[in-house]
Amino acid sequence: MRDIVLSLVFAAPLLIIMVYPAMKIADLISKKFHINQQLDDKLTIILTIVLSLIGGIVLSYY
Repeated sequence: MRDIVLSLVFAAPLLIIMVYPAMKIADLISKKFHINQQLDDKLTIILTIVLSLIGGIVLSYY
């Protein structure tokens, strides 16, 4: 339980930092697959959360 909480604590500040990489990845995907703007926005939000959770897990274990 402590590891999960620690990972979430590390992931919270990463939400702000991971917005830029998520926007770039979402733009790359939207250009490749020709998706609309609404789906691109949702993809950016999901990628931001996923990237920050991955970063939080990496930070908590290293």
